[in-house]
Amino acid sequence: MDHILYTAMSGARQSMEQQSVVSNNLANATTAGFRAQLHALRAVPVRGDGLLPTRASVMASTPGSDFSTGPVNATGRDLDVAIQGDAWLAVQDAGGEEAYTRRGDLQVDATGVITSGGRPVIGEGGPIVVPLGASLSTGADGTVSAIGAGEDPEALVQVGRLKLVTPGEAGLRRGEDGLFRAPPDVAGNVDPLPRDESAGVISGALEGSNVSAVESMVAMIDNARRYEMQIKVIESADENARRADRLLSTE
Repeated sequence: MDHILYTAMSGARQSMEQQSVVSNNLANATTAGFRAQLHALRAVPVRGDGLLPTRASVMASTPGSDFSTGPVNATGRDLDVAIQGDAWLAVQDAGGEEAYTRRGDLQVDATGVITSGGRPVIGEGGPIVVPLGASLSTGADGTVSAIGAGEDPEALVQVGRLKLVTPGEAGLRRGEDGLFRAPPDVAGNVDPLPRDESAGVISGALEGSNVSAVESMVAMIDNARRYEMQIKVIESADENARRADRLLSTE
């Protein structure tokens, strides 16, 4: 009887864990440049002091991310950039380290720093700072130019260049903050990726999320029904155990 309980109990718990992944994907269906998390269920042996070789439990895992490109739509906004190809935009995370994102709806904060999702965008010498109140434009190679209010077009000056990187076959790893980073080396260190001089952006356009809202909703319904089924299995196993106890007690 406990064979059923092991499987159903762990399955119900992991169905809820899987549901949280799907919910996060669905919540970011409209987030620019978002990459959906993949999720899967797998069987694992029970471990611990009560190890039983014939018992198995279920575990949910997020083996990686969906790196397919989202839809690109024209916005006409000067600071909206859609990153071309497999390139990524370098930003500064909360710890001051370099991380990468595909989110291209750039903003300028109160100190003049260009940000992506609230995180400073890295240029050639650190975060890019622009004059407050200036009109900005972005070139195809990621060059950011500014012109002050009321100035002639000849006053256009380059204030920075977006750092674009291409991870190549090594790929990127998603962090808990939603940003991506290069995989660690043999010593466990994570070094910044070099700039890809050939990478470019499309100015006035924005890449959307690669999450399908319809598929995510179907997955949420499927997870909810799977959870209900597993709870019913637990209830059935408990009822069968009670009946067996009653039969044994009357003999």
